[in-house]
Amino acid sequence: MDEEYDVIVLGTGLKECILSGLLSVDGLKVLHMDRNDYYGGDSTSLNLNQLWKRFRGEDKPPAHLGASRDYNVDMVPKFMMANGTLVRTLIHTDVTKYLSFKAVDGSYVFSKGKIYKVPATDMEALKSPLMGLFEKRRARNFFIYVQDYNEADPRTHQGLDLTRVTTRELIAKYGLSDDTVDFVGHALALHRDDRYLDEPALDTVKRMKLYADSLARFQGGSPYIYPLYGLGELPQGFARLSAVYGGTYMLNKPDCKVEFDMEGKVCGVTSEGETAKCKKVVCDPSYLQNKVRKIGRVVRAIAIMSHPIPNTNESHSVQIILPQKQLGRRSDISLCLTQL
Repeated sequence: MDEEYDVIVLGTGLKECILSGLLSVDGLKVLHMDRNDYYGGDSTSLNLNQLWKRFRGEDKPPAHLGASRDYNVDMVPKFMMANGTLVRTLIHTDVTKYLSFKAVDGSYVFSKGKIYKVPATDMEALKSPLMGLFEKRRARNFFIYVQDYNEADPRTHQGLDLTRVTTRELIAKYGLSDDTVDFVGHALALHRDDRYLDEPALDTVKRMKLYADSLARFQGGSPYIYPLYGLGELPQGFARLSAVYGGTYMLNKPDCKVEFDMEGKVCGVTSEGETAKCKKVVCDPSYLQNKVRKIGRVVRAIAIMSHPIPNTNESHSVQIILPQKQLGRRSDISLCLTQL
């Protein structure tokens, strides 16, 4: 370890591993370390024994839950848009050869105490029980506008400059009800709160188009895909890319301390009495806690279920969006079910 590197990366979360892989491909000498004995950092996927150890200490999981190796429980659960930036990055870097994916079965939204499938196209809008007859027509017209919209072709803009027109103003043009606005903004555009309504509509239209494009990509029941063995596979894929191009990996390295010179510039990292020299350090916030501040928090819960979620067509993998207004909250709740 007592060598000099171009870059030292601390932590094996997804962002750190992507950067490690790209820097190695670019020809830099990279050392990548993590205090844990597994990849993924705070966003890792744990088997059943690891999950129990993390949250229940020395307790053992109940025998009726089955074999530990059958579980890959994400600590930061989320799905990937099938035509999104991350998927395009995986394809561009050829990391897909290290991974297997599955299309998620369904996308749903919670409205007025019930769960409904999310309509994403004009034809689905006409069939959806979410809306009445006249509201379906209005929603269909809005979806057609979004589907036809091309930022580079003014003929598709219908005289609207979406960099200036707010989402609230665009929706008002089509006369959509509050309930329709709820699922459009939160279940299609995937906004987490209602601030988007007073922001330029272009971002919301792009998000809706991404949803529709992702839905069409694999002709599945949702626009989402998911790594077959959990999200922890993603950082491992980029770690393999880095290793192929000469990156050095060291897991289970405790007490990694970033060293600074007299001018306050990074000069290396020390662990277990050894110091590796470098000019640049990339790390997750936990390695430099005195240089970060908390600006918010996310509350998560993990449930091990013995059955699919009711009213989701017996789907084994779904996302359900619970919009803030439906719950009397300031932000949405996202529910991800995976049995892959």
